[in-house]
Amino acid sequence: MEILADKLRPQNLDEIIGQQHLVGKNMIIRNLVENNHLVSMILYGKPGIGKTSIAQAICNQTNKPYRMLNATINNKQDFDIVIEEAKMYGEMIVIMDEIHRLNKDKQDLLLPYIENGLIILIGMTTSNPYHKINPAIRSRCQIFELKELTIDDIKEGIKKASKHLKGIKIDDEAINVIAKLSSGDLRNAINLLEVAYYGSSDKKITKDEISKINAKAIFFSDANEDGHYDVLSGLQKSIRGSDVDASLHYLARLIEEGDLDSIYRRLSVIAYEDIGLANPGIGPKLMAAIHASELVGLPEARIPLGAIVTEMALSPKSNSAICAIDAALEDIENGNTGNLPAHIKTNAPDYKYPHNYPNSWVKQQYLPDNIKNKKYYQMKNNKYEENLNKLHREMKGEK
Repeated sequence: MEILADKLRPQNLDEIIGQQHLVGKNMIIRNLVENNHLVSMILYGKPGIGKTSIAQAICNQTNKPYRMLNATINNKQDFDIVIEEAKMYGEMIVIMDEIHRLNKDKQDLLLPYIENGLIILIGMTTSNPYHKINPAIRSRCQIFELKELTIDDIKEGIKKASKHLKGIKIDDEAINVIAKLSSGDLRNAINLLEVAYYGSSDKKITKDEISKINAKAIFFSDANEDGHYDVLSGLQKSIRGSDVDASLHYLARLIEEGDLDSIYRRLSVIAYEDIGLANPGIGPKLMAAIHASELVGLPEARIPLGAIVTEMALSPKSNSAICAIDAALEDIENGNTGNLPAHIKTNAPDYKYPHNYPNSWVKQQYLPDNIKNKKYYQMKNNKYEENLNKLHREMKGEK
């Protein structure tokens, strides 16, 4: 039995919901199709936003022969068969799902035929192709990123799908609930609509009926791919930007994934990269929160993690420490080093031991001659660093 989402698959570019930056009037993919001049391409984006729909619409509209392959499921023999078919037709579109998983044997098999135009490849992936797809394939394809569907896009898709369900009764409130539960995945929204329709006795779909099927919003987890790292990035940038609400939102998404180790690692980086010397006590506090989280586990781990992320977002920020070490590393990488001053080498007789002097400080050169006046550390404007700087000047007898 054909499921509704597949039955409603768009037959041409005009039927695509969303992605108007690619398939709208005078946009790149539409122009390629209308000019009948296709190129190999990679479509990437989250699940359920139109990658397969666009690929099949391209094939339908150009009337070119095509085959669908999966880089993981189909074996080398399946690839050989498709290549032989392409030779018979003189040209063939190959729609390949999960192209980021294409192994070297299959890649080597396809490359010459992509190169000579026998095969027009349309690869699809949820992963960032710049990170996950082999450069040899990537260099032969145009890369197009699909954008997330809006709530209005999803509602449009639900309304279109409803027209194919005989006798359905659904109000705007139910449509809104389905749209929100789908988290931008149109296929998921249509599947939920179909289950609600066939799961009811009177074909009437209400908010309450939907909640019996799915009361919890689905979000794109993708724990080992780019979606996961995007959420981690969102967490760090929100804390860095002192937006406590956004910080807690992204923390909640990561907690929902259950990947506490990734949370611990990223928060540790944030504590020293973004908060740093503006609030040096945040590091030990974070370690205590991590220890507490490990002791209690989920779901209670959300409590210490929520507390520490709230404090980190509200804390003053300074990146002076990371800027200083990166500047020093840049000198090392560029060979801007030089010999150590003789008096600070091992067992040097003329080394002045600071603890033998007032305030445990004595003026002497520590950097090599060619960079002796280098200043890596640049103080940021916050109370802790201002106090450190004040104490440092006092130690040296400066006012």
